[in-house]
Amino acid sequence: MNSKVLPKETLPCELCERAMDKLTVHHLIPRQSTKRKKLDPGPTIDICSACHRQIHVLFDNKYLAQELNSKEKLKSDRQMQKFLAWVRKQDPGKRVKVDR
Repeated sequence: MNSKVLPKETLPCELCERAMDKLTVHHLIPRQSTKRKKLDPGPTIDICSACHRQIHVLFDNKYLAQELNSKEKLKSDRQMQKFLAWVRKQDPGKRVKVDR
């Protein structure tokens, strides 16, 4: 009997586009801005943990809500472009260290 090992399903990060085993949900308008006011949490994107950590290291929630509230705006930010260019070269199977 031939047994074939199936590859793990991977999903692309919506920012760095690396194929990942797991993704996290990033609220484009931080929940702190919507939760207290009982508003709809708004749109989300599925991103890897490295991109998610980097976003929250670089930007506070107020700036994210006002200025970087779409995938396109996040991808076009100068600081994120620099990070994305670097992280795309990293092994998706290893945890990426994010500087605080």
